[in-house]
Amino acid sequence: MRRLAAEQDAVILAHNYQSPAIQDVADHVGDSLALSRIAAECTASTIVFAGVHFMAETAKLLSPGKRVLLPSPDAGCSLADSITADQLREWKAERPGAVVVSYVNTTAEVKAETDVCCTSSNAVEVVRSIPEDQEILFCPDQFLGFHVRRETGRDNIRVWLGECHVHAGIRPDRLIDAVHSNPGAELYVHPECGCTTSALWLAGTGELPAERTHVLSTGGMLEAARTTSATEVLVATEVGMLHQLRSANPGTEFRAVNPRAVCPYMKLTTPERLLSCLRTGTTEIDVAPEVADRARRAVQRMIAIGSARTGE
Repeated sequence: MRRLAAEQDAVILAHNYQSPAIQDVADHVGDSLALSRIAAECTASTIVFAGVHFMAETAKLLSPGKRVLLPSPDAGCSLADSITADQLREWKAERPGAVVVSYVNTTAEVKAETDVCCTSSNAVEVVRSIPEDQEILFCPDQFLGFHVRRETGRDNIRVWLGECHVHAGIRPDRLIDAVHSNPGAELYVHPECGCTTSALWLAGTGELPAERTHVLSTGGMLEAARTTSATEVLVATEVGMLHQLRSANPGTEFRAVNPRAVCPYMKLTTPERLLSCLRTGTTEIDVAPEVADRARRAVQRMIAIGSARTGE
Protein backbone atom coordinates (compact mmCIF):
# COMPACT_ATOMS: atom_id res chain seq x y z
CA MET A 1 0.00 0.00 0.00
CA ARG A 2 2.85 2.39 0.75
CA ARG A 3 4.38 1.58 -2.64
CA LEU A 4 1.11 2.55 -4.33
CA ALA A 5 1.00 5.73 -2.24
CA ALA A 6 4.53 6.61 -3.30
CA GLU A 7 3.57 6.10 -6.95
CA GLN A 8 0.69 8.55 -6.40
CA ASP A 9 2.98 11.06 -4.59
CA ALA A 10 0.74 10.53 -1.55
CA VAL A 11 1.32 10.27 2.19
CA ILE A 12 -0.99 8.15 4.36
CA LEU A 13 -1.98 9.67 7.71
CA ALA A 14 -3.92 7.63 10.28
CA HIS A 15 -5.59 8.84 13.45
CA ASN A 16 -4.85 7.10 16.76
CA TYR A 17 -8.41 5.71 16.81
CA GLN A 18 -8.10 3.87 13.50
CA SER A 19 -7.89 0.08 13.53
CA PRO A 20 -4.42 -1.47 13.99
CA ALA A 21 -4.48 -2.66 10.37
CA ILE A 22 -4.76 0.94 9.16
CA GLN A 23 -2.27 2.33 11.65
CA ASP A 24 0.32 -0.24 10.60
CA VAL A 25 0.30 0.79 6.92
CA ALA A 26 0.25 4.55 7.55
CA ASP A 27 3.28 6.78 7.09
CA HIS A 28 2.31 8.73 10.21
CA VAL A 29 -0.06 8.01 13.12
CA GLY A 30 -1.23 10.62 15.62
CA ASP A 31 -3.97 13.04 16.64
CA SER A 32 -5.85 15.09 14.08
CA LEU A 33 -4.02 18.40 14.46
CA ALA A 34 -0.55 16.87 14.62
CA LEU A 35 -1.35 14.97 11.43
CA SER A 36 -2.68 18.11 9.75
CA ARG A 37 0.54 19.89 10.56
CA ILE A 38 2.53 16.98 9.13
CA ALA A 39 0.38 17.26 6.02
CA ALA A 40 1.23 20.94 5.70
CA GLU A 41 4.96 20.33 6.11
CA CYS A 42 5.43 17.24 3.94
CA THR A 43 6.37 17.44 0.26
CA ALA A 44 3.72 15.00 -1.01
CA SER A 45 1.10 16.53 -3.29
CA THR A 46 -1.67 14.21 -2.01
CA ILE A 47 -2.75 13.63 1.58
CA VAL A 48 -4.74 10.47 2.34
CA PHE A 49 -6.32 11.02 5.76
CA ALA A 50 -7.56 7.87 7.49
CA GLY A 51 -9.86 9.53 9.99
CA VAL A 52 -13.18 11.35 9.99
CA HIS A 53 -14.51 14.24 7.93
CA PHE A 54 -13.55 17.22 10.13
CA MET A 55 -9.97 15.94 10.28
CA ALA A 56 -9.62 15.89 6.50
CA GLU A 57 -11.12 19.40 6.44
CA THR A 58 -8.53 20.63 8.95
CA ALA A 59 -5.74 19.12 6.84
CA LYS A 60 -7.15 20.95 3.82
CA LEU A 61 -7.26 24.23 5.76
CA LEU A 62 -3.56 23.94 6.56
CA SER A 63 -2.64 22.53 3.13
CA PRO A 64 -4.85 24.45 0.68
CA GLY A 65 -2.59 23.67 -2.26
CA LYS A 66 -2.64 19.91 -1.75
CA ARG A 67 -5.19 17.27 -2.67
CA VAL A 68 -6.75 15.77 0.48
CA LEU A 69 -8.49 12.41 0.21
CA LEU A 70 -10.73 10.79 2.82
CA PRO A 71 -11.09 7.00 2.28
CA SER A 72 -14.48 7.02 4.03
CA PRO A 73 -16.30 10.27 3.18
CA ASP A 74 -19.28 9.01 5.20
CA ALA A 75 -17.16 9.01 8.37
CA GLY A 76 -18.71 11.72 10.53
CA CYS A 77 -18.26 12.64 14.18
CA SER A 78 -20.95 12.85 16.86
CA LEU A 79 -19.00 15.57 18.68
CA ALA A 80 -18.51 17.73 15.58
CA ASP A 81 -22.20 17.22 14.77
CA SER A 82 -23.26 18.48 18.21
CA ILE A 83 -23.01 22.12 17.11
CA THR A 84 -23.71 23.73 13.74
CA ALA A 85 -22.55 27.08 12.39
CA ASP A 86 -26.11 28.40 12.68
CA GLN A 87 -26.30 27.36 16.33
CA LEU A 88 -22.97 29.00 17.07
CA ARG A 89 -24.07 32.22 15.36
CA GLU A 90 -27.22 32.26 17.50
CA TRP A 91 -25.18 31.68 20.67
CA LYS A 92 -22.80 34.49 19.74
CA ALA A 93 -25.77 36.81 19.17
CA GLU A 94 -26.98 36.03 22.71
CA ARG A 95 -23.55 36.82 24.20
CA PRO A 96 -22.18 39.74 22.16
CA GLY A 97 -18.51 40.46 22.72
CA ALA A 98 -17.68 36.98 23.98
CA VAL A 99 -14.64 35.17 22.59
CA VAL A 100 -15.41 31.84 20.92
CA VAL A 101 -13.00 28.99 21.63
CA SER A 102 -13.75 25.86 19.62
CA TYR A 103 -12.23 22.43 19.89
CA VAL A 104 -10.59 21.30 16.64
CA ASN A 105 -13.21 18.53 16.60
CA THR A 106 -15.60 20.82 14.71
CA THR A 107 -16.59 21.42 11.11
CA ALA A 108 -14.88 24.05 8.98
CA GLU A 109 -18.10 26.10 9.08
CA VAL A 110 -17.98 26.20 12.89
CA LYS A 111 -14.28 27.06 12.84
CA ALA A 112 -15.13 29.97 10.54
CA GLU A 113 -17.37 31.38 13.32
CA THR A 114 -14.62 30.83 15.91
CA ASP A 115 -12.03 33.26 17.27
CA VAL A 116 -9.46 30.63 18.23
CA CYS A 117 -9.36 26.83 18.15
CA CYS A 118 -7.83 24.51 20.73
CA THR A 119 -6.89 20.89 21.26
CA SER A 120 -7.42 18.91 24.45
CA SER A 121 -3.73 19.34 25.32
CA ASN A 122 -3.58 23.12 24.88
CA ALA A 123 -7.16 24.18 25.73
CA VAL A 124 -6.09 25.51 29.13
CA GLU A 125 -3.19 27.40 27.55
CA VAL A 126 -5.47 28.91 24.90
CA VAL A 127 -8.02 30.06 27.47
CA ARG A 128 -5.32 31.54 29.71
CA SER A 129 -4.13 33.63 26.76
CA ILE A 130 -7.48 35.45 26.80
CA PRO A 131 -7.93 38.35 29.30
CA GLU A 132 -9.52 37.10 32.53
CA ASP A 133 -12.40 39.57 32.36
CA GLN A 134 -13.33 38.40 28.85
CA GLU A 135 -16.34 36.10 28.59
CA ILE A 136 -15.64 32.88 26.68
CA LEU A 137 -17.98 30.63 24.73
CA PHE A 138 -16.41 27.16 24.70
CA CYS A 139 -17.70 24.53 22.29
CA PRO A 140 -18.66 21.87 21.57
CA ASP A 141 -17.37 19.36 24.15
CA GLN A 142 -18.88 19.88 27.60
CA PHE A 143 -16.45 17.59 29.41
CA LEU A 144 -13.39 19.35 28.01
CA GLY A 145 -15.06 22.71 28.67
CA PHE A 146 -15.75 21.95 32.32
CA HIS A 147 -12.21 20.57 32.67
CA VAL A 148 -10.83 23.89 31.35
CA ARG A 149 -13.11 25.88 33.66
CA ARG A 150 -11.88 23.83 36.62
CA GLU A 151 -8.21 24.14 35.67
CA THR A 152 -8.33 27.89 35.02
CA GLY A 153 -10.72 28.78 37.85
CA ARG A 154 -12.66 31.03 35.48
CA ASP A 155 -16.41 31.20 36.00
CA ASN A 156 -17.00 33.33 32.88
CA ILE A 157 -16.60 30.34 30.56
CA ARG A 158 -19.94 29.37 29.02
CA VAL A 159 -19.87 25.73 27.89
CA TRP A 160 -21.83 24.21 25.03
CA LEU A 161 -23.40 20.92 26.07
CA GLY A 162 -22.07 18.71 23.28
CA GLU A 163 -20.26 15.42 23.60
CA CYS A 164 -18.59 12.55 21.81
CA HIS A 165 -20.99 9.65 22.32
CA VAL A 166 -18.10 7.18 22.63
CA HIS A 167 -16.19 9.13 25.29
CA ALA A 168 -19.39 10.09 27.09
CA GLY A 169 -20.11 6.38 27.44
CA ILE A 170 -17.04 5.83 29.61
CA ARG A 171 -18.93 6.39 32.84
CA PRO A 172 -17.67 6.89 36.43
CA ASP A 173 -19.06 3.57 37.70
CA ARG A 174 -17.15 1.61 35.06
CA LEU A 175 -14.01 3.60 35.87
CA ILE A 176 -14.30 2.85 39.60
CA ASP A 177 -14.94 -0.85 38.95
CA ALA A 178 -11.89 -1.05 36.68
CA VAL A 179 -9.63 0.62 39.26
CA HIS A 180 -10.90 -1.57 42.10
CA SER A 181 -10.40 -4.68 39.95
CA ASN A 182 -6.85 -3.65 39.06
CA PRO A 183 -5.18 -2.27 42.20
CA GLY A 184 -1.79 -0.74 41.50
CA ALA A 185 -2.59 0.24 37.92
CA GLU A 186 -2.04 3.74 36.61
CA LEU A 187 -5.01 5.52 35.04
CA TYR A 188 -5.02 7.59 31.84
CA VAL A 189 -8.26 9.52 31.29
CA HIS A 190 -9.03 11.57 28.18
CA PRO A 191 -10.72 14.92 29.06
CA GLU A 192 -13.56 14.19 26.60
CA CYS A 193 -14.70 11.31 28.79
CA GLY A 194 -17.89 11.47 30.79
CA CYS A 195 -15.93 10.26 33.80
CA THR A 196 -13.27 13.01 33.82
CA THR A 197 -14.79 15.26 36.47
CA SER A 198 -15.70 12.27 38.61
CA ALA A 199 -12.20 10.81 38.25
CA LEU A 200 -10.56 13.99 39.54
CA TRP A 201 -13.09 14.36 42.35
CA LEU A 202 -12.65 10.72 43.37
CA ALA A 203 -8.87 11.13 43.24
CA GLY A 204 -9.23 14.11 45.56
CA THR A 205 -11.32 12.10 48.03
CA GLY A 206 -8.99 9.10 47.94
CA GLU A 207 -11.46 6.80 46.14
CA LEU A 208 -9.00 6.73 43.23
CA PRO A 209 -5.20 6.91 43.64
CA ALA A 210 -4.42 10.60 43.02
CA GLU A 211 -0.75 9.98 42.24
CA ARG A 212 -1.70 7.45 39.56
CA THR A 213 -4.67 9.31 38.01
CA HIS A 214 -3.75 11.36 34.94
CA VAL A 215 -6.05 13.40 32.65
CA LEU A 216 -4.25 13.38 29.30
CA SER A 217 -4.77 14.06 25.62
CA THR A 218 -3.97 11.19 23.27
CA GLY A 219 -0.61 12.82 22.62
CA GLY A 220 -0.07 13.11 26.36
CA MET A 221 -0.96 9.46 26.84
CA LEU A 222 1.65 8.45 24.30
CA GLU A 223 4.33 10.57 25.99
CA ALA A 224 3.43 9.11 29.39
CA ALA A 225 3.42 5.56 28.02
CA ARG A 226 7.00 5.89 26.79
CA THR A 227 8.32 6.72 30.26
CA THR A 228 6.02 4.92 32.68
CA SER A 229 7.43 2.23 34.93
CA ALA A 230 3.95 0.87 35.71
CA THR A 231 3.29 -2.75 34.87
CA GLU A 232 -0.37 -1.99 34.09
CA VAL A 233 -2.22 1.10 32.83
CA LEU A 234 -5.99 1.51 32.52
CA VAL A 235 -6.95 3.73 29.58
CA ALA A 236 -10.17 5.73 29.32
CA THR A 237 -10.52 6.70 25.68
CA GLU A 238 -11.42 5.09 22.34
CA VAL A 239 -9.86 1.63 22.16
CA GLY A 240 -7.88 2.32 18.99
CA MET A 241 -5.40 4.25 21.14
CA LEU A 242 -4.27 1.01 22.80
CA HIS A 243 -2.35 -0.05 19.68
CA GLN A 244 -0.09 3.01 19.80
CA LEU A 245 0.42 2.74 23.57
CA ARG A 246 1.36 -0.93 23.35
CA SER A 247 3.75 -0.22 20.49
CA ALA A 248 5.38 2.58 22.48
CA ASN A 249 5.91 0.41 25.56
CA PRO A 250 5.57 -3.37 25.08
CA GLY A 251 6.66 -3.95 28.68
CA THR A 252 3.50 -2.38 30.13
CA GLU A 253 0.02 -3.86 29.89
CA PHE A 254 -2.46 -1.27 28.59
CA ARG A 255 -6.13 -2.13 29.10
CA ALA A 256 -9.32 -0.28 28.17
CA VAL A 257 -11.54 0.98 30.99
CA ASN A 258 -14.42 0.32 28.61
CA PRO A 259 -13.58 -2.25 25.88
CA ARG A 260 -16.78 -1.22 24.10
CA ALA A 261 -15.58 2.36 23.58
CA VAL A 262 -15.33 1.93 19.82
CA CYS A 263 -16.00 4.79 17.40
CA PRO A 264 -18.01 3.35 14.50
CA TYR A 265 -17.04 6.30 12.29
CA MET A 266 -13.31 5.71 12.77
CA LYS A 267 -13.74 2.06 11.95
CA LEU A 268 -15.38 2.82 8.60
CA THR A 269 -11.91 3.10 7.11
CA THR A 270 -10.93 -0.42 6.11
CA PRO A 271 -7.88 -1.61 4.15
CA GLU A 272 -10.17 -2.14 1.16
CA ARG A 273 -11.45 1.45 1.29
CA LEU A 274 -7.96 2.81 1.77
CA LEU A 275 -6.71 0.85 -1.24
CA SER A 276 -9.64 2.00 -3.37
CA CYS A 277 -9.03 5.59 -2.34
CA LEU A 278 -5.38 5.37 -3.42
CA ARG A 279 -6.29 3.78 -6.74
CA THR A 280 -9.16 6.06 -7.74
CA GLY A 281 -8.58 9.33 -5.87
CA THR A 282 -12.30 9.99 -5.98
CA THR A 283 -12.91 10.89 -2.35
CA GLU A 284 -11.39 14.38 -2.38
CA ILE A 285 -12.30 16.84 0.40
CA ASP A 286 -12.52 20.55 -0.27
CA VAL A 287 -13.61 23.61 1.71
CA ALA A 288 -15.25 26.66 0.14
CA PRO A 289 -12.72 29.53 -0.02
CA GLU A 290 -14.89 31.99 1.93
CA VAL A 291 -15.20 29.43 4.74
CA ALA A 292 -11.62 28.21 4.55
CA ASP A 293 -10.05 31.65 4.93
CA ARG A 294 -11.90 32.38 8.18
CA ALA A 295 -11.58 28.86 9.58
CA ARG A 296 -7.84 28.79 8.84
CA ARG A 297 -7.33 31.97 10.90
CA ALA A 298 -8.89 30.32 13.97
CA VAL A 299 -6.53 27.36 13.70
CA GLN A 300 -3.50 29.54 13.02
CA ARG A 301 -4.27 31.72 16.06
CA MET A 302 -4.14 28.61 18.20
CA ILE A 303 -0.83 27.54 16.70
CA ALA A 304 0.58 31.02 17.39
CA ILE A 305 -0.20 30.75 21.13
CA GLY A 306 2.94 29.49 22.82
CA SER A 307 4.25 26.28 21.33
CA ALA A 308 0.69 25.15 20.51
CA ARG A 309 1.33 21.65 21.80
CA THR A 310 -0.69 19.26 19.71
CA GLY A 311 -2.80 16.37 20.97
CA GLU A 312 -6.57 15.75 21.10
